[in-house]
Amino acid sequence: MGGLTLSTATTLPTDFSKAALAGRVFRPDAAGPSVVTVREGEVFDISRAFATMRDLCETSAPAAALRGAEGESLGPLEAILANSVEATRDSTRPYLLAPIDLQAVKAAGVTFAVSMLERVIEERARGNADAAAAIREEINRLVGNDLARLKPGSPEAMRLKEVLVAQGAWSQYLEVGIGPDAEIFTKAQPLSSVGTGADAGIHAISTWNNPEPEVVLVVASDGRIVGATLGNDVNLRDVEGRSALLLGKAKDNNASCAVGPFLRFFDDGFSLDDVRRMHVTLTVEGEDGFRMEGFSTIEKISRDPADLAAQMIGKHHQYPDGAVLFLGTLFAPVEDRDAPGKGFTHKVGDIVTIAAPQLGSLVNRMRHSQDCAPWTFGTGQLMRNLAKRGLL
Repeated sequence: MGGLTLSTATTLPTDFSKAALAGRVFRPDAAGPSVVTVREGEVFDISRAFATMRDLCETSAPAAALRGAEGESLGPLEAILANSVEATRDSTRPYLLAPIDLQAVKAAGVTFAVSMLERVIEERARGNADAAAAIREEINRLVGNDLARLKPGSPEAMRLKEVLVAQGAWSQYLEVGIGPDAEIFTKAQPLSSVGTGADAGIHAISTWNNPEPEVVLVVASDGRIVGATLGNDVNLRDVEGRSALLLGKAKDNNASCAVGPFLRFFDDGFSLDDVRRMHVTLTVEGEDGFRMEGFSTIEKISRDPADLAAQMIGKHHQYPDGAVLFLGTLFAPVEDRDAPGKGFTHKVGDIVTIAAPQLGSLVNRMRHSQDCAPWTFGTGQLMRNLAKRGLL
């Protein structure tokens, strides 16, 4: 198979000509990032109007503010995309970053019935992939695999809980899957996410892991959902399966959060209802010739995206710089890669493509976290850079 390549044809939404798209580009000449927009195939730096993506997201109407912002041309998007492939990047030329900066990076877990059952399996297997197949059969016998119509926290869900407890089959994952409270956790730190074309990281201790293709909501500090993008909530199934208290180690490692390619703001042509109907596809292509395809349909989510955002932010919890929220995934890989019963796990060099027609595609090459570029550009460095450039 070929290596990772990026182009406007494969990266942009199918209706990109009418989409309000914002991103971030690293400018070597400024030694720092700029907020950008895409207009007729050209990238414009609008950082004089909005020094950070956070500032743009906090406006009363981000799509209108984006369209009205004047900017400096950085050249054709095609050239910047080509240079965003980390393996072949020319560090003296601009390249795309993750399209978020100061926002908190949060994720909702166990929001789909199928992935909920896979989490129960991970827990019972104690991270042992060899035991997963037999446990999966047992869990499906007890619970079934069609829980999509069950509303979390409803009387019907609580009666199911009573039955499962009586049979000794209850799990903490079932609690957040069908109970009243969603699982909302911190996926990564502000500015640590990687963008399309970058290497994404897997902790080297893991021998059972997978990508998680997800829609990511963009939420302002006052709780307004202002847009969406795509994300890969890279997951170490063996680590989380050993103990849910290892969630931080399973989820938050160097380069283990990929977001992009652009934020698409809500306007007359794109809304939260479009997100609710969104179909997200996944392709994994290995250097060994392996290929896997999957999908995640937001229509089958157990908790409405607006409800998840409301559980994340409000009177109980504030985010002055806003937040982004991974909505969870329907995708739960059980396809064997190397041997029967072993299931799927990543290999170094895998190319992962996550795509949705209205959001474009996010593409990353998988490597061990310690072999990915270290995260060195934090909030302090961003503030000093923006001040030096006269943008604050």
